[in-house]
Amino acid sequence: MKCKSKFALLFIVMIIVLSACGDKYEGDISYEVKDFSFTNQNGETVSKSELDGKFWIADFIYTSCTTECPPMTYNMQKLQQQLKEAGLHDVQLMSFSVDPEIDKPAKLKDYGESRGIDFSNWNFLTGYDMDTIKEFSIKSFKTPLEKTDEGDFMHGINFFLVSPEGNAIEQYNGMERENMKKIIEDIQNLKQQAEGA
Repeated sequence: MKCKSKFALLFIVMIIVLSACGDKYEGDISYEVKDFSFTNQNGETVSKSELDGKFWIADFIYTSCTTECPPMTYNMQKLQQQLKEAGLHDVQLMSFSVDPEIDKPAKLKDYGESRGIDFSNWNFLTGYDMDTIKEFSIKSFKTPLEKTDEGDFMHGINFFLVSPEGNAIEQYNGMERENMKKIIEDIQNLKQQAEGA
């Protein structure tokens, strides 16, 4: 009988320890973002490992897009401004081009500069082939990506909040400006919860 109670106690302790080993930050989704090492608008290599320990926002765009990408980029700019105002200076922004054949670093830099974008915490990424970014979009963010017969791209319009542990934990419609405030609130709440844990 004593042996059974010792085993039960050990089992309970094990469950408590294992449950404490989970991810620190949780949201409505949990997608592990795959490792990457891509090229930004300055021709510099940006790797996922550089983002460890930081919250970051990801989206998928391309420079010749005339439909959803301009409002998404505008909203990301607004988000960047709101992050600064909220004192969230360590949050990074990552825009992955879905048209790497055209969107070389210089093209991405021109795209950003023509919109007055501050590159201090915002990277526009390229330096891969179409198969690589398609696989990355699907495996890391569960977002399909296809090139159409007309030469356009069908891609996701969501902004993804990635935790300091490297998991996509929330997604927001990047076309809706009010979601930028929601992203700020979610990051603030997650930081507060982690500090209080």
